[in-house]
Amino acid sequence: MKENKLVDLSTDFAVKIIKLCQTIKGHYSLTNQLERSATSIGANIREANYARSKADFVAKLKISLQECNETEYWLELIIKSELAGEDIIKPLINQCGTIRRILIASINTVTQNKMK
Repeated sequence: MKENKLVDLSTDFAVKIIKLCQTIKGHYSLTNQLERSATSIGANIREANYARSKADFVAKLKISLQECNETEYWLELIIKSELAGEDIIKPLINQCGTIRRILIASINTVTQNKMK
């Protein structure tokens, strides 16, 4: 099911971000923000799996979606600041985009099913 794939993708993504942040020296506030937003994606997806209602489920996924957007911002900032090369960051942005698209599809599916 999509949620399991989403859990796996978000966990893998968080690990890659943590490893990336370990390589960026002297920019603690930026790497801290990046780690916080990237790991929050998966944490909220996991919380959604134990939601009390469909509305709670959607709310958690929407938080993950917001964190995805924030994470992409920090990754783009790292490229523009030349703290890491595009060859390292672009695959992470792509993976974040994949997670974002799955989140949007999941939110839309639950929302549409709620209306039926």
